Amino acid sequence: MTELKNDRFLRALLKQPVDTTPIWIMRQAGRYLPEYRATRARAGSFMDLCKNADLACEVTLQPLERYALDAAILFSDILTVPDAMGLGLYFSEGEGPRFTNPVQSMADIEKIGIPDPEGELQYVMNAVRTIRRELDGRVPLIGFTGSPWTLATYMVEGCSSKEFAKIKGMLYDTPTALHLLLDKLADSIILYLNAQIAAGAQAAMIFDTWGGSLTPATYREFSLRYMQKIVDGVTRENDGRKVPVILFTKGGAQWLEPMTETGCDGLGLDWTINIAEARARVGDKVALQGNMDPCVLYASPEVIRQQVADILAGYGQGSGHVFNLGHGIHQHIDPEKVGVLVDAVHELGKQYHTTA
Repeated sequence: MTELKNDRFLRALLKQPVDTTPIWIMRQAGRYLPEYRATRARAGSFMDLCKNADLACEVTLQPLERYALDAAILFSDILTVPDAMGLGLYFSEGEGPRFTNPVQSMADIEKIGIPDPEGELQYVMNAVRTIRRELDGRVPLIGFTGSPWTLATYMVEGCSSKEFAKIKGMLYDTPTALHLLLDKLADSIILYLNAQIAAGAQAAMIFDTWGGSLTPATYREFSLRYMQKIVDGVTRENDGRKVPVILFTKGGAQWLEPMTETGCDGLGLDWTINIAEARARVGDKVALQGNMDPCVLYASPEVIRQQVADILAGYGQGSGHVFNLGHGIHQHIDPEKVGVLVDAVHELGKQYHTTA
């Protein structure tokens, strides 16, 4: 077991004492960094970058060279699992992900198999192993997946969607088919996350990007139900340490209580809820991650520091807060502003903690 030099992130998720509030940033390895763009150009394509363990490791570590972040997150994509199911993932310039073989019927769903994490998805595990080795205990490594509902939206729509017409048509008209698809995805994700953890991931995050598109009833039946299955099935201890699990439903503030009841360790918050209200609702049952509006990073350093101060004060005293943006960092953000954010969290966060 490699000794962690900085375990603030893991301790905060487990509500253990920390010396200051930890921070990492969704999409922290990405297009806002010139060094990322250079590596991406060398790779040839986005998926070639994901599938090259050395290059995936390189871009994972790039933000840690610039900023005093408290965690690294595996550089990969949420759509690796559907791709491994044979749907033919590709990326169109300016249009996002697309599938050549979208799922359109019960027959299509019945043909889908469960990918082998050390087979079709071995490139992800190779990246995890490489990153853990190169981190050498510097900070923890976060593994991740998309939620079954979010992955299913891409698989059925065939691409990104604003209306979700095809999958919601399936949801209402042939729910049995959609449940079969979601069940296969949940089974696949459990294997996928557990393989990431065995390969070295020290925390796991489930991105339910499109859960907020559902009604309260359909959210519970078609999204939360399958995230619950994953939380129940994922490895929660490895290498002598607990492995925290974070659930994040974008647009899901109304469902914090049922999300808490899954037994996860942390909830990701977007910027549409006040963190003080969120903490009042969930109490000390889970840690909270978030939740600054990414657009704050377009503002002056003074405004960034004030926004950080407001969110830290909103959470208040004690451990259990991991600072993050409410969603992924935008590609046109000035990297210098990210440094302002990270330093402000560590500096201003100290007053809310007793020494660990």
